[in-house]
Amino acid sequence: MKDILSDIVAHKRAEVAAQKAIYPLDSIYREIERNTYKTLSLHEALAKDDFGIIAEFKRKSPSKGWIHRDADVREVTTSYRQNGAAALSVLTDEAFFGGSLADLDAVVEESNIPVLRKDFIVDEYQIYEAKLHRANAILLIAAAITKAECLRFTEIARQLELDVLLELHDEREIEYIMPQHSLIGVNNRNLGSFVTTVDKSFEMAELLPKNAVLVSESGISDPQTVRQLRQVGYRGFLIGENFMKNGSPGESLAEFIQSLQAS
Repeated sequence: MKDILSDIVAHKRAEVAAQKAIYPLDSIYREIERNTYKTLSLHEALAKDDFGIIAEFKRKSPSKGWIHRDADVREVTTSYRQNGAAALSVLTDEAFFGGSLADLDAVVEESNIPVLRKDFIVDEYQIYEAKLHRANAILLIAAAITKAECLRFTEIARQLELDVLLELHDEREIEYIMPQHSLIGVNNRNLGSFVTTVDKSFEMAELLPKNAVLVSESGISDPQTVRQLRQVGYRGFLIGENFMKNGSPGESLAEFIQSLQAS
């Protein structure tokens, strides 16, 4: 079976190395010092929101190709905000997901809710980059980094006042969880094969810290699934493809939340 994650990580390391040569970390340090902005807490937004939807802007995926090729990032994320999203997720990987840091810039410029930079973080450079582009949170994928890297990256993010959503895929990755992790996600999509099953979130719920805000990611298309996941402890739900495959992602989110309100 083809391991898609390995391909993505290898490409990402080469991509970051090339970017470092163009725009060294020292330059980012200087820009960050001049770039002040109010940070918004993803943790707090999910903890207090009735529905906890992290609405994702996602043009394509490695397994399904283009989902919404011509989607306008400002238009979609504005509609997400207007229709009840607790937070936004913006994919910034270009090669595999059709995103960019320009997309992130466009979203944070207007957003009054937390924005997660969703990418494959394999180097501390990307964390400083996220801060430079005014993200409020980053994703750390356990399967893409070592435990030592996870600790170091988490500490850097905290110093930069960025929330960390630690993403797990199976029980073996529980050992990545540290006291600093107050946001823990379970990705229902296997990043090796890209096969998705929401059962993974249910299977792992009892193994996760009770004091963390738990987030179920990927493969959620039915409001009833959200109701069931809330019953076992989840407070955040990262949903992208289910909304993006429709002509009006924001309207799709509104209908989803209306169904939740009706329960």
